[in-house]
Amino acid sequence: MIRSVLFDTETTGLDPLLGDRVIEIAALELDGDLPTGRHYHTLIHPGRDIPEGATRIHGITLDALRDAPRFEEIADALLAFLGDGPLIAHNAPFDFGFLDAEFARIGLAALDRGRMIDTLAMAKQRYPGMPNSLDALCRRLDIDLSQRTTHNALLDCKLLAEVYVELTGGRQRGLSLVEDEQADLSLVRHTATGPHTPHPIEPSAAELAAHAAFIARIKGAIWTRE
Repeated sequence: MIRSVLFDTETTGLDPLLGDRVIEIAALELDGDLPTGRHYHTLIHPGRDIPEGATRIHGITLDALRDAPRFEEIADALLAFLGDGPLIAHNAPFDFGFLDAEFARIGLAALDRGRMIDTLAMAKQRYPGMPNSLDALCRRLDIDLSQRTTHNALLDCKLLAEVYVELTGGRQRGLSLVEDEQADLSLVRHTATGPHTPHPIEPSAAELAAHAAFIARIKGAIWTRE
């Protein structure tokens, strides 16, 4: 299986180039695109104010971050959890941009954009012309949103993990019905959404006879020609 990490950030605003900072980050470990249960989560003191408009979105105030670590204090642990595999986020360029700006402030390299998987781009391709926010996707895919009263990075990650499973082929993605390692693997075909085991239907003698009788009544059927 391939280890990947799905992550989300909350910030003081929309543009790291104008001084906006990360104030919360959460990340979930995936194995074969399914959550393993391991996660990383921390609040971060931004070293600046948090505008009221941002607080209305995520509910985080500067006072709540009084004892939170600075980004430079959590950078090593964050990078260790992110590892070197694919990184998944909704509107990933936004989150990558903020983390890159934070890393640059402390002299660390930017994240490799080749690792980026953007679930927003995936959703737009699957549902063109439709709303594709996380809320909209959860409603469309019948994923419970009852706990999402504000933007919360860890909860958003858990919701996005469910959305990602659906966008990559549904809850049976990667499921193999061949449990015996010595089973006949020639019966298993791999598709874009995972392995698929065909189950041939074998008609009975009576069904074959009935079919032959039906075909005999069709004049000039092309499949009876020599």
